[in-house]
Amino acid sequence: MQRRSLIQRGALAGVLAAGIVPAVHAQAATRWRLASSFPRSMDLLFGSAESFARKVGEMTGGRFQIEVHAAGELMPALGVLDGVQQSAIEACHTSGIYFVGKDDVFAIGSSLPFGMNARQLAGWMTEGNGGKLMGEFYGRFNALNFPCGNTGATVGAWFRREIRTPRDFRGLKFSFDGMAGRVFRALGGLPQKLPAGEIVAALGKGVIGAAQGSSPYDDQKRGFQKAAPHYQYPGWWSGGLQLELLVNRKAFDGLTPEYRAIVEAASAFAQAEMQARYAARNPVALQQLVGGGTVVGGFPRPVLEAAFKASMALGRELGASNAGWKKIHDDYRSFQQQQLFGARHSEAPLDSFLQSVKW
Repeated sequence: MQRRSLIQRGALAGVLAAGIVPAVHAQAATRWRLASSFPRSMDLLFGSAESFARKVGEMTGGRFQIEVHAAGELMPALGVLDGVQQSAIEACHTSGIYFVGKDDVFAIGSSLPFGMNARQLAGWMTEGNGGKLMGEFYGRFNALNFPCGNTGATVGAWFRREIRTPRDFRGLKFSFDGMAGRVFRALGGLPQKLPAGEIVAALGKGVIGAAQGSSPYDDQKRGFQKAAPHYQYPGWWSGGLQLELLVNRKAFDGLTPEYRAIVEAASAFAQAEMQARYAARNPVALQQLVGGGTVVGGFPRPVLEAAFKASMALGRELGASNAGWKKIHDDYRSFQQQQLFGARHSEAPLDSFLQSVKW
């Protein structure tokens, strides 16, 4: 035994002397399945999951492979959270706005009426209490959440008839997701439950009079401009749709520390990439929509004030019945008000000036 030990030591010394470091902790090949809530036709939304998976593969030399499946391939678009929670899949790429039926808190980290924009939300999640609070919430669903894409602020929504006063919402049949739908209902609108693939056709036929868009780029691809003439802004129902990578807790804990860090880094890469892609494509698509005859107009201030009042009332109502909502929502709005104070003296006046001058 002593002679064998001496031989082994000598061999190791020779390897080190030659400048060769053996891979003592080589990581075995890892394969995950990721289900998306988005179809392949929504190339930027679905593409964010593909970018995440590709980056993980690149940073691990191909040893960590993630198969990305579009909505409906492994499970329904709205079933991906259940898939992660029940360990049927390791991860999903989605947005919490789709799961407010389980708990209204899902909307806070995703998209709230008159909520934070992408930059502000990132600040709350990273430097504020958002990451901790939302992490605790997702823990109830056996999941870890990582920001993985944001569309940025949408321009607006599509209407068959222009909204000029708050009274124009009364009796208006509409298709809006999440919290926005409740606000429209509070203003007198009539929500309609429609499959995502039927919304544009229903708007074009007059079955509904209004529909929530996503972004100029996505809306143009879906053909909203052929279904309704009016595109009204700002999209007060969403300062930016936040997407998330949700990872099964057991699957994540089973990774090495290196691979855990890579998952987080790849998600951050996809987050930044999506914002850049939408920032580059949306203005071009909007110009094309205007050139094609779409009437782009702003909501009058009384309309925005009525929607704001209804949104804040909804927040208080939910806080009275859901302690989890109140705790997180109060912190969210407090951080948002600080951000608005800062923006009032920095980017807001600069943007306003640059938009007003002749170039």
